[in-house]
Amino acid sequence: MTEISADFESTIMELLVFSGSARSSALMALQQARAGDFSAAAEQMAESKAWVKKAHLIQTELIGLDEGCGKLAITLITVHAQDHLMNAMVIQDLAGDMIELYRRQAQMETRA
Repeated sequence: MTEISADFESTIMELLVFSGSARSSALMALQQARAGDFSAAAEQMAESKAWVKKAHLIQTELIGLDEGCGKLAITLITVHAQDHLMNAMVIQDLAGDMIELYRRQAQMETRA
C-alpha cells in the first residue's frame, strides 16, 4: 500500500472542505432565493464562487504536481474530494439558473 504524506493528505482535505463549503453556499443561495431574498442569495452565490476558486487553485496545483504521469497517489479520499468539487460546480451552475427563475417568477407576481 502506498504511503501518503501528511502534507498531501492535508491538501486533499482542504480541497474537500472548500468544495463542501462551495456546495453549501450555493444551496443556501437557492433557499434564500426561494424565500424571495435575492440580495442574500447573490451574497451566498458570491461566497460559493470564492470557495470554488480556492478549491480550483488546489486542484490546479495537484494537476501540476502530477504532470499527467501518475506521480500522485490516487486514493479514495482524493477521488471523493474531486467529486465534491465537480458537484459543487454543477450545483453552482444550476443554482444560478434557478435563482434567475425565482427572480422572474417574483417579478411576474408583482406585476399581476
